[in-house]
Amino acid sequence: CGQEMWTDVNFIACQVFGLAVAFWFRLCLNPQRNTPEVRHAVATIIGASFITFCFGWYAIHVFILVLACYGIMIKSNVNIKFTLSSLIFSPLMIITQKITTLAFQVHDGMCRKQEELKDDQRRLAVHSKPSLLEYLSYNINFLSILVGPCSIYKDYIEFIKGQHVQHRLKRVKDSSSQQNGWDKVPEPSPVRAVINKLLVCACCLLWFFIITKAFPITYNVDPQFISEASFITRLAYALISVQAARPKFYFAWTLADAIHNAAGYGVSGVNERGEVSWDLISNVRIWEIETATSFKSFIDSWNIQTALWLKSVCYDRAPYYRMPLTFVLSAIWHGVYPGYYFTFITAIPITLAARSVRRNFREYFLSSPLLKICYDVVTWAATQLTVCYTVMPFLLLAVEPTMQYYR
Repeated sequence: CGQEMWTDVNFIACQVFGLAVAFWFRLCLNPQRNTPEVRHAVATIIGASFITFCFGWYAIHVFILVLACYGIMIKSNVNIKFTLSSLIFSPLMIITQKITTLAFQVHDGMCRKQEELKDDQRRLAVHSKPSLLEYLSYNINFLSILVGPCSIYKDYIEFIKGQHVQHRLKRVKDSSSQQNGWDKVPEPSPVRAVINKLLVCACCLLWFFIITKAFPITYNVDPQFISEASFITRLAYALISVQAARPKFYFAWTLADAIHNAAGYGVSGVNERGEVSWDLISNVRIWEIETATSFKSFIDSWNIQTALWLKSVCYDRAPYYRMPLTFVLSAIWHGVYPGYYFTFITAIPITLAARSVRRNFREYFLSSPLLKICYDVVTWAATQLTVCYTVMPFLLLAVEPTMQYYR
């Protein structure tokens, strides 16, 4: 426990320091005065230092995995088997996403005919194998080495070359006559976006210390609580405790997003108000999660970049049983705790049921605003309770407390 706490302290310290480094990287190592090779090298060295500081000798496994997979990618295309099997020995979750994403994109660009590819695969295909420096920078850069998120290789390379913002805003110009000229203005400042996300982090941290600590997940399987509390009380506590457990994820993902933005990475385009959006690699949409009225909308707003990774490497490529295989891959990616498998296998029939209910009943509640509001309230409550039921094993982890809770 002491070692785990020390690792957490190191991790938070690195993330906070990483925010300052990201601003420095943007201001002092801008692409107008530095070559891409210099920016790649600095991002890699700082990232390697972060991971070494956080995990000590254990960081060796990160470097071995990354270098071994580069050799495999140069010679063949079996990275996904190797990297997923390595998860048995260590939780290198983001590294696994990046390596397999890049491997498939190189495979699409170099080994498949363009007419065989889907639109997204064609757009993201990489047509030449990256150099060792580019590969290491993409995988071990200080922006995402600890929390992620996994970003697209092409987007990252554009960021290093200083072309990320201009290319994103130029797409707006090309597709809309109302936003002409965005590619000619100075690069927009990310300060406002970073401050907003840091305020969200502060609120999540405050919520964690006040609410999360007061509603521990393990109390759901406390023998005395189970024997003395009514069913409604236990159901209400389960709902509150699962809701209270989310802010720690919100905190980590939002802080990681802010770090990328501080470095000038993360522009997705222009929103409906004509403002630059810094949500290209955002991993969570908090409001959409808390107000979700369907299981799918909840999943689509939670760990967004991981969902895109699962879609890219599994759902879009599996010849059959795409949805079940995607959930199973998600369980394997998370690790070996039985609770992960309870959660993601349970999610398969729940997703099918949710689709069926929405398809067959929703249309009857759209005839009037009042009916629509009633439908939204009921489906919101059903979604939150269903999520609570599904993710409880994910938080309890072990078989015995999971079965005790379900009984």
